Amino acid sequence: MYRQLIHIDPNSSDSLQQQIRQKLVEGILIGAIEPNQKLPSSRRLAQELQVSRNTIVLVYQTLKDEGYLVTRERSGIFVNDQLKQGSLLSVAKESELITKTTKRLSKSKFSGAVALTGNGSAASNWQEFPYPFIDGKYDTELYPTKEWREALLKASTSSEIYQWSSTQGLEDDPLLLDEIRNKILPRRGIQAGRNEILITSGSQQALFLLCELLVSSRSRVAVEEPGYPEIRQLIQRKGAGMRHQTVDAQGMVIDDDLADCDLVYCTPSHQTPTSVTMSMARRDQLLSQAHQQDFLIVEDDFEFESNFLGQPHPALRSLDSHNRVVYLSCLSKVLVAGVQIGFIVAAPQVIDELKKLRKLIARHPPLLNQRAVAYFLALGHYDAYMMQLHKTFFERWLTLREALNIYLPDSIDTGPIEGGTAYWIVGPEQLDGEHLREQASAQGILIEPVKRYFSSPTYPTNCFRMGVTSIREQNIREGVRKLAKLIFELTSKYDEKLSNAKGKLLSHQELQSLLPNSTLKCQMVYGVSCTIELLEDGTMLGRTSGKGKEEDVGKWWIEDGRYYRQWQLWGYAEVGSFYVIKDGSEIKWFDENYRLIRQLEFYGAGLETAKSADEET
Repeated sequence: MYRQLIHIDPNSSDSLQQQIRQKLVEGILIGAIEPNQKLPSSRRLAQELQVSRNTIVLVYQTLKDEGYLVTRERSGIFVNDQLKQGSLLSVAKESELITKTTKRLSKSKFSGAVALTGNGSAASNWQEFPYPFIDGKYDTELYPTKEWREALLKASTSSEIYQWSSTQGLEDDPLLLDEIRNKILPRRGIQAGRNEILITSGSQQALFLLCELLVSSRSRVAVEEPGYPEIRQLIQRKGAGMRHQTVDAQGMVIDDDLADCDLVYCTPSHQTPTSVTMSMARRDQLLSQAHQQDFLIVEDDFEFESNFLGQPHPALRSLDSHNRVVYLSCLSKVLVAGVQIGFIVAAPQVIDELKKLRKLIARHPPLLNQRAVAYFLALGHYDAYMMQLHKTFFERWLTLREALNIYLPDSIDTGPIEGGTAYWIVGPEQLDGEHLREQASAQGILIEPVKRYFSSPTYPTNCFRMGVTSIREQNIREGVRKLAKLIFELTSKYDEKLSNAKGKLLSHQELQSLLPNSTLKCQMVYGVSCTIELLEDGTMLGRTSGKGKEEDVGKWWIEDGRYYRQWQLWGYAEVGSFYVIKDGSEIKWFDENYRLIRQLEFYGAGLETAKSADEET
């Protein structure tokens, strides 16, 4: 019996003693080894399991010390029959209880029930997919296992346990408060005392506490549209009215609709879900209106570490001279999944009230976790980890942007975002984003549906979202290539083809006559312009505008009535060939499948004309 019950794994990091003890405890707790059951002697069990008798003696002694086993004089070792006394019902009563609990309760009793927010961002088995473009999920290689173990071990020594356990009256670990105020907040330009910081179990608890404190049925709250669905649910739960503020390329639109609001919720660093960064002009305008019109701002800065093009804008809280901003953030999302540490920064009177509410719900986040995070910061692990994570996500972010620009150049638009870990993608007008998601999933590609981010049932159905936190860089290009092929298939009947394209198909001679010393201009999928100069000697010069300007050199030539080009870096340095149609001042490229790939402005009167136009743009 025990040979089957106790499987010893020779590759386990646990000792033989630990493995045998664990299996015996499991057997006792689930009833496989019943109360009052006699266990074999240490000699017999050792022979059955083919281990040393001393190992079994030590296991039995440990289990007796813990109360699982008892020794009866001249009878042997038995499972303690007092172990489950008072914790289990008799078989008859248990059966009766099961019958009762299967009867359904009326939902009218659930006064605090919460509606679903719609489809989640990913299937539970997302790790089984080869191309999971899902934001907020993370591959296990990103977790700083060794560094976190060191911090946790340091926080778990006897002296440390005495220190952090004695801070219960203060509720939050002072060491963690100091690490946050001295190392994390200054990066956002924020100065705060201990009495202006509250530790929370992640950002979600922070939002819940703030809604409990600041929102009532008489409140009017402005939120972003599209925006974070859970904040809408929390506000609805309080019975408050909502203003849905449009989001454009500069972030949340600030207008007179905010005049009668009590609270404004926004994600200025990287807007959820579009990843747009709120401009400085908008930030100043929002703070000015908050002061003049007497409303508060909740600034959710969940992704402040991931600005890739230029420096991050300062947090609203750092610009606030009238104490109108309540700031919330958390550790890196990769860590939060396991550690659940977030924080709120606000005026002392706000923090005092939030502490009272938190005490009613969950006291405070576990002090061991708080102290371990404090050491993770103090030992320099967080800074090193964030630099590495920033580098990893930046590489993935650029790789995804490049792949989208190569495989879907004229089919999608991602907007001029400066960072974040996801792209909000607007596809062809005829594209059904939900149908695309279903078809892509069947091919191993996960993209995020966007319906849940909108408050209205009418929303742009040709949108979807792609993230970089869960997919490894080497899989991005192939995933995008497959997705692009699927999008072309789903929208092919609406696309312009070489056979029905407007304009004139240029012959070999016409290409040779027209293209030398000409300039082409196009729009990248991420919202900046690109200028391509085709020099007479076959050299090709390319440059983009906007932040993070890029330049590349390549070569071009005419062959078999088609235009060929090859960059040194862009386009994976691969040769591309295109049929060319000229339609007025526009050039259209069609690939070998006669599919429209890109439309470009054409300047054939010399480089100066094109450069002048570029400067005006």
